[in-house]
Amino acid sequence: MSIILVVIIAVVAWAVGTYNGLVAMRNRVSNGWAQIDVQLKQRSDLIPNYVQTVKGYASHENEVLTQVIRARAGAVAAAHNPNANAVERAAAENALSRALFNLQATAEAYPQLQANQNFLQLQAQLTQIEQRIAYSRQFYNDVVLKYNTKVQTVPSNIIAGMFNFLQAEYFQVDQASRQVPQVRF
Repeated sequence: MSIILVVIIAVVAWAVGTYNGLVAMRNRVSNGWAQIDVQLKQRSDLIPNYVQTVKGYASHENEVLTQVIRARAGAVAAAHNPNANAVERAAAENALSRALFNLQATAEAYPQLQANQNFLQLQAQLTQIEQRIAYSRQFYNDVVLKYNTKVQTVPSNIIAGMFNFLQAEYFQVDQASRQVPQVRF
């Protein structure tokens, strides 16, 4: 009788420990996403000033400027959409990254703009934010990997299935972002 009680207590302790571990990992995934979100918001807030500065020197580059404005609007809309998942959000942010890259490449053709202190400061801030976004994405994807592994592997997948722990989505680069952007002057 006491052996059965010990086995039951061990199984319950394992189940509780596994459940708590899954909850902790799910919370780390949520935290990782929140960290990405903070960096993306900072980038989004910086873009209007950046566009206006470039516009002052390269006003006839309307196509590139419009592309950035539209991509930013799409990223902001995805950020405010409570139904947007990580894949949709990543696609919107990747489109914005491509548009910003094209804008930066276009700006290089304007020496006066390159000498403008406001532009240089905005460009430095944008570069720092992009680096933090890259780090945050890496951290998030690392946490998602650990969480998904725990959700999928035996025996923790039993508890994950019983309590509806779903796999998290990676923050991935879309196919369009993998191609080298074409910049024309």
